[in-house]
Amino acid sequence: MSVLEKPEAVRGRGLSGGPVAVRGRGLSLRVRPRPLAVALLLTLLAAGTGALALTRDGLVPPAEVLGALFGAGSEQAAFVVLELRLPRVALGLTVGAALGAAGALFQQLSRNPLGSPDIVGFNSGAATGALLVLLHGDPAYVAAGAAGGGLATAVIVHLLARRGSFRGNRLILAGIAVGSLLASVNAYLLTRAALDHAQSAQLWLIGSLGSAERHQVMPAVLGLGALLLAALPAVRRLDLLEMGDEAAGGLGVDAARTRVFVLLIAVGLSAVAVSAAGPIVFVALCAPQLARRIGRGTGTGLLPAAAMGALLLAASDLVAITLPTAGPLPVGVVTGALGGVYLAWLLGRGRRR
Repeated sequence: MSVLEKPEAVRGRGLSGGPVAVRGRGLSLRVRPRPLAVALLLTLLAAGTGALALTRDGLVPPAEVLGALFGAGSEQAAFVVLELRLPRVALGLTVGAALGAAGALFQQLSRNPLGSPDIVGFNSGAATGALLVLLHGDPAYVAAGAAGGGLATAVIVHLLARRGSFRGNRLILAGIAVGSLLASVNAYLLTRAALDHAQSAQLWLIGSLGSAERHQVMPAVLGLGALLLAALPAVRRLDLLEMGDEAAGGLGVDAARTRVFVLLIAVGLSAVAVSAAGPIVFVALCAPQLARRIGRGTGTGLLPAAAMGALLLAASDLVAITLPTAGPLPVGVVTGALGGVYLAWLLGRGRRR
């Protein structure tokens, strides 16, 4: 029987209280039941939204969808479900989770609700690197270009933000400035590209899941899983920085090293999302705040934010493919509209207060 099944000590106050500590031989875990329950609920909702997208138009009945997923059913149903719809749904869930987790890390790092990769320029940097590969190189290396562009942007923004002592507002301002510059660079690259390349790149810059293919899903899933596993141990140290660098240092937390490590993970999550679907806006901004409101928790809230991001992007893509438009609607258009509505709601709520 495992250590977790027979813990030597269990301390906590359950769903309504603080974290539960589970300790055994050589193992110690701190579990916050309420955020974990919220993350599980949001994950189920996101999975349900994805399942609804597989049967959205009635072309393939739910029974045949299940059969195709488990290796049964007709060849036509298997082709529609496994080749056309499932890659888009799976990639949307993965990209949404990556954006939600990246937004949670950026917001906790900057101590600012506007701290998200699309606001502070990291998505623009990843898009610049990916565009250079799309327009002038081998499309197979788009992920590497996005990671390189995001990392270069992170280095520049971090150097600008850490002059003197690190301040979250300085990180936001530096990111906005660098992001505006890179947006101009991206526009210039489009003007110098061939017409067909520029049209496909422009659609990609809006953010789209329409070209999702099976071979894209597994690398994105593996990248997301590895980065989340790397981020979980750092979240505790990041939350301790709320007390101030000196107080956190007294508890053994290296503030500078923690910030750099978290920044690299957040940039990696952004690169996973951008390389797969383009710089989709507002999901990274809204998902952590909505998850925090539902869970009524404090701290980073990494897993609830990731689950909320998956739900938001899956729901947005379902709206994009069901709206009666003249052509396929990129999911970035829907997330941009939802993000505008969300910000307007926040402004109205603040005015009433």
